[in-house]
Amino acid sequence: MSKVSSKFIFFFGSFAGILFGYDIGIIAGAEGHIQQDFNLSPLWLGIVVSSLMGGAIIGSILSGLLGDKFGRRKLILIASLIFLVGALGSAIAPDKITLTIARIFLGVAVGTASSLVPAYMSEIAPANIRGKLSGLNQLMIVIGLLLSYIVAFIFEPIPNSWRLMLGSAGIFAIVLYFGVLKLPESPRYLIKNGMADKAREVLASLRNSKDEVDAEILEIKDVAKHEKSGIGQLFHKKFRMALIIGVGMATFQQIQGANSIVYYATSIARKAGLAPQVAAGFTVIVGVIFVVTTIIFLQFVDKYNRRTILTVGGAGMALSFFAPAILGALGMNESVLNWVTLIALCCFILCYSFSWAPLTWIIVGEIFPLSVRGIGAGISSAFNWTGSLVVGLVFPILADMFSLGVIFSSFGIICILGLLFVRFVVVETKGRSLEQIETEMAARSEKRIS
Repeated sequence: MSKVSSKFIFFFGSFAGILFGYDIGIIAGAEGHIQQDFNLSPLWLGIVVSSLMGGAIIGSILSGLLGDKFGRRKLILIASLIFLVGALGSAIAPDKITLTIARIFLGVAVGTASSLVPAYMSEIAPANIRGKLSGLNQLMIVIGLLLSYIVAFIFEPIPNSWRLMLGSAGIFAIVLYFGVLKLPESPRYLIKNGMADKAREVLASLRNSKDEVDAEILEIKDVAKHEKSGIGQLFHKKFRMALIIGVGMATFQQIQGANSIVYYATSIARKAGLAPQVAAGFTVIVGVIFVVTTIIFLQFVDKYNRRTILTVGGAGMALSFFAPAILGALGMNESVLNWVTLIALCCFILCYSFSWAPLTWIIVGEIFPLSVRGIGAGISSAFNWTGSLVVGLVFPILADMFSLGVIFSSFGIICILGLLFVRFVVVETKGRSLEQIETEMAARSEKRIS
């Protein structure tokens, strides 16, 4: 493998996030056209939208089982090819069943990326800026999301444009494949599999000095030599707290309601009274908020405690959901309430995109020990996508049965529960090496059990 710069490694190490964001976002612009072309019921619309999440559950589990055995890089390469197949299959799908199958393929790739990229980024990043570099994955996701909203806005007036929307993801899949070809494998994976010399070469291109490289290799070896690999080890008592935190963070991130906005932003805007083209424009605003806020987040993520950011962001998310519900119950004029609802959703996205959206995957990438990091991230990702599937499947049905105020109040309550989880369960990981986190988590698990 030819030598590449650290910037190239960090950029393409997180580039899969663009496909992740594009594929989960483009459906917001395409679902209205798909529903009309295939005459879908609310249930079938939910199936088509959420089929990607079903595939993502499969991809998360498979990548978790295989990532620790075959390496992060190799599986991300395979995921890029599955992305391409799924994108082209979606573009030419003749009916709802074929489209659903194609989106399941896309989901397998998305699930693989969502579990492996955070692990890869956390393993190659220096401890003092790991939050910022790991957060690049989230920045790529929201850039992909924004690009999907822009494409949907441009194609909105064109008949049958949903095929172009879904198929265009294949371009990013090709770029990802050729970019990842030049990436090195994770140094921690290399050491774990007896390739310390290759790990040293990788770290030498990513760290500032030979002393820093030597110290990190010694620390990794010291921790790795005392551990066994395999899925069974993940349920060992000393890893139990890591599993609870990883699964809990990943699940709460989804069931707090973010993807109801990501997947159905256009429909929500239409329900609030906006014309189709204007509703598509609203999703572009949502995407811009995601990107700008994530860029701001990356500037201070390593300056403030993870738990503090999660608490402040989670409180803002809850208030954003409760505000329109309370004002609606107090009898606010419907047309005014519709605008308040859209503004509140933008506030939710702002709070979510500088807290739970990026930090969930940063923490999942940090919290698991080296020997089970791949499978731990995979299981967490599977729970994340299970929550996403449930939200994507039931939201159209709930929207057909209840007002937005009732639905958003439910999400607000879940945000409060997320705050309690952070307060009483999540540990602080800022500024610590992965090996220090691993040692402290094992000690905490032993203490709780005793």
